[in-house]
Amino acid sequence: MSSSTKSANGAKIPAVTRPSASILLISPSNQILLLHRVQTSSSFPSVHVFPGGNLSTKQDGMIPEPSGKDRHEDSKVYRIGAIRECFEESGILLAKKKDDPERLLEIGDKELYAARHAIHQNTINFQDWVQSKGGFPDIDSLIPFTRWITPPNLAKRFTTQMYIYFLPQANNSPESTVESLSAKSEAMIANPTSDGGVEHTTARFLPPWEWLELSRAGKVILFPPQFFLLHLLAPILCPRPSQTVIDPAELARQRQKVVEFVKTGDPPWTEKCISPIGLLWKQDDGRAVLGLDKPGLELEGSTRKGDPERAVLVDFQKGGPRKVEVVWKKDVFRIDRASTGSREKL
Repeated sequence: MSSSTKSANGAKIPAVTRPSASILLISPSNQILLLHRVQTSSSFPSVHVFPGGNLSTKQDGMIPEPSGKDRHEDSKVYRIGAIRECFEESGILLAKKKDDPERLLEIGDKELYAARHAIHQNTINFQDWVQSKGGFPDIDSLIPFTRWITPPNLAKRFTTQMYIYFLPQANNSPESTVESLSAKSEAMIANPTSDGGVEHTTARFLPPWEWLELSRAGKVILFPPQFFLLHLLAPILCPRPSQTVIDPAELARQRQKVVEFVKTGDPPWTEKCISPIGLLWKQDDGRAVLGLDKPGLELEGSTRKGDPERAVLVDFQKGGPRKVEVVWKKDVFRIDRASTGSREKL
């Protein structure tokens, strides 16, 4: 069931969540990759997203059943799906060499493009193809970084596992796929689809704080999960002000700080499960306040939890979310109470 239906008594039945996975891909210079979806895209048109997408039983392995709690847990099938989707969408193959596990698998551009197309069309299996090239998907280097479950009131729902992946700092990455995308100017990426539509047009690595600034200026559209995760990493990765060229030792220290950060919290960020729920409307600018503490309909009554301390402000418009901001939840309610009190005195 891909959209909400009604039960025999007329009650609305929430859509089943589609398993998906995305990667916050961090460049050798500690910038984060976002892909720009075109306006005609069937899902999330015109927005900037992390590389990722829906899992495939044929490509990734057995997907947990909708009724199972393991459908909402990190597992091998989510990790394979994340790496496959990253490859299909960006051309960056997160696979290691069997005979040299410290190095990424290197394959020529033409062969990469052909494989992306064939895998997208399901004419070859991603894992079999990687193995035939003397490699294996680097699932062990993926770091879980929250799971997001779409609220039950929306027609399309997902259960999305987010991961962090650090591209190596040493010069052992294929120059054609990594360094070309590391440039500040947008790089056109190959399109693996053959149905005449284009899902992603450009790919760009930028520091987290710069993505946030572009969003605040209305130059890119970010959905709350992407904005929120970039907000968490902005003080750590390439924080501003920053010199143009950062010392490799400092880049390594930043990466270690990220690894340490995701282990903090109760539960840690590696295990947090978030289903944004509307709490109230801000009276001063009309933005919705989204709470992040609930794990979602499917996990009610479980021990899974989200973030009880923060909230997201967002103005949902027809063209996508605008004026997204992350705030401390206590400050939102304090300001709202003060605003209400002021109006009552008038």
